[in-house]
Amino acid sequence: MQIYKVGGAVRDRLLGKPVTDIDWVVVGATTEEMLAKGFRPVGADFPVFLHPKSGEEYALARTERKNGRGYGGFIFHASPDVTLEEDLIRRDLTINAMAEDDQQNLTDPYHGQRDLEARLLRHVSPAFAEDPLRVLRVARFAARYAELGFTVAPETLELMRQLSESGELEALTPERSWKEIARALMEDQPQVFIEVLRECGALKVLMPEVDALFGVPQPEAHHPEIDTGVHTLSVLEQAALHKQPLTVRWACLLHDLGKGLTPEEEWPRHLAHEHKGLKLIKAVNERFKAPKDCQELALLVGKYHTHGHRALELKPSTLLELLQSFDVYRRPQRFEEFIAACEMDARGRKGLEQRSYPQADYLRGAATAARSVAVQPLLEKGLKGPELGEAIKGERLKALKAYKAAAPA
Repeated sequence: MQIYKVGGAVRDRLLGKPVTDIDWVVVGATTEEMLAKGFRPVGADFPVFLHPKSGEEYALARTERKNGRGYGGFIFHASPDVTLEEDLIRRDLTINAMAEDDQQNLTDPYHGQRDLEARLLRHVSPAFAEDPLRVLRVARFAARYAELGFTVAPETLELMRQLSESGELEALTPERSWKEIARALMEDQPQVFIEVLRECGALKVLMPEVDALFGVPQPEAHHPEIDTGVHTLSVLEQAALHKQPLTVRWACLLHDLGKGLTPEEEWPRHLAHEHKGLKLIKAVNERFKAPKDCQELALLVGKYHTHGHRALELKPSTLLELLQSFDVYRRPQRFEEFIAACEMDARGRKGLEQRSYPQADYLRGAATAARSVAVQPLLEKGLKGPELGEAIKGERLKALKAYKAAAPA
């Protein structure tokens, strides 16, 4: 039995990056031997075990053969005669196909170290094209390592293009796709993930609503970058720079989908794009079964982001409707995330990234004013039911009128 550290742990050590998760591969062992040593089995499809003390994953060396569509369409073979090199060749990228023994001696049959130095994301073998999930994985790695100058090798990009055109991407489950998308959006440069998907034709398959934004112009006075797709990438980039959570990043990606529906004769204006985009945002949410908080915020940002930008001009009654829509009394965090998404949208414009966004504090102040209305005096008057609701609404409207009147011009 020989045990090797493999994959990301080896890659990140060589890059000088922190190593978080460690995966191990075991060569020359059987399931019975692993169980005898106290390892706990966890793999449903192939032999993976948890170490009895560390809890880290140890997998028996295995080979795989394609026998169906999609990510799960493989037959796996694990036995003591599978070599380390045979196990490594089934991996996606050369930089993920390296192994180390306990003395840090490197096994690198597919030149991963060379590609690390060349800053290239290159597939290990033609079998790369058998797994459509790898299109998303490579785009995610491109986003993760963009700051180090990594790019996708042309021949790998071509395989990704072939996969995108083959119909295999449609075989991915929403859950697997979402897992990759969510991880990619939380990288330091998530806009690169979208750029790579677009470059290989996968964006058109997975998110045609986002792909349709590229080439759609906006008024230059408000959007110096003009192109709606470029703007969307810039908004996503700002969200990452400002360390926004996944909910905000997802909303930033989808906020302008309605502009892709504007007839060309109406360009560069996009009347009612907020309303038009809601059905598209809903479709993307459902396609990937995004978590409920991501779905809700994306729809609310899509519908109300222009309200956020015009916050200082809104009538108190409109401001109250906005606050009610977000249920700021019971869910203050969701309104805070809406404000963040609006600010990222405003900053995601060429040359305007550093411009102040006074709307943010104004909206926070409005929410505080509305929340400060005391309900107890109204209850003491004997009000209840719809009558109480109307009275509370009236008091909140008064509070917002006073807030607006006191706000600096």
